[in-house]
Amino acid sequence: MATRYSPTIRRRRLSAELRRLRLAARKTSEEAAAASGLSKSTYSNIESGVKKRPRLSEVRAVLDAFGVGPGQEYDEILNLCRQALERGWWSRYRDVLAARYVGFETEASSITTWQPIVVPGLLQVPEYMRVTALAGMANPQDIRRVTDAKMTRQRILDDEDPPELYAVFDEGALLRLRDFPDAKRAQVAHIVEMAERPHVTVQMTLAAKLNPGAGGPFVIMEFPEPIDPMVVYLETDTDGIYLEEPDEVVRYQNILNHLRLVALRPGETLDYLREVHLGA
Repeated sequence: MATRYSPTIRRRRLSAELRRLRLAARKTSEEAAAASGLSKSTYSNIESGVKKRPRLSEVRAVLDAFGVGPGQEYDEILNLCRQALERGWWSRYRDVLAARYVGFETEASSITTWQPIVVPGLLQVPEYMRVTALAGMANPQDIRRVTDAKMTRQRILDDEDPPELYAVFDEGALLRLRDFPDAKRAQVAHIVEMAERPHVTVQMTLAAKLNPGAGGPFVIMEFPEPIDPMVVYLETDTDGIYLEEPDEVVRYQNILNHLRLVALRPGETLDYLREVHLGA
């Protein structure tokens, strides 16, 4: 079981618990809001998880409306609310990180990522981060913040109980470093080193070959508790899109399985990186 802790996961779990209680009480959202003394929008935001920091008083009112009195269930749900009110380290980097995504990533037991353009973020080295950041921003302070935030994200791979990381990326991410040989060498060496860890698996698709991942990058995250459903994250210019419906998750799992088939095998990937890109 993962030892990492994320308020993001607790908020999602709190939302699921409140929805379960509402359905058990056979109330509509409008009825639940009225019985709780909350506005329709406030109740809807709490149950859907849109309201990121629900108040304890609001959750108590909801539990009272559902007839849940003091006891183990009552205490556990209020404790979820307290945990959801906490702030993760990533809240300091909301200007350069998709905070909700990092909240999921922090508690994931398994992270599977496909990156057709860049090296997966959990495997990037500072030299690579700075070079790629320069392509989109000129402010040195912003570049430092991006680098600091990404390096902090990567600490989960050094935990006593780290997540399983399965990273598939396209060779083009390295070919774009042609004008930055030092950054490229450092990046390739780091990928090879990380892939030797038992909880990290890396595969690479060849730039000269077509692959089924043209639809764009995505991340599939699994969690240690069965109550927390898998999430597929699609990166956008803002916070991204999060998919949780089983059929949506299966669709991206199928894409990933096809990518694994066309990519170099893990051992072949490392041999290719050593022979072609470290030697270049």
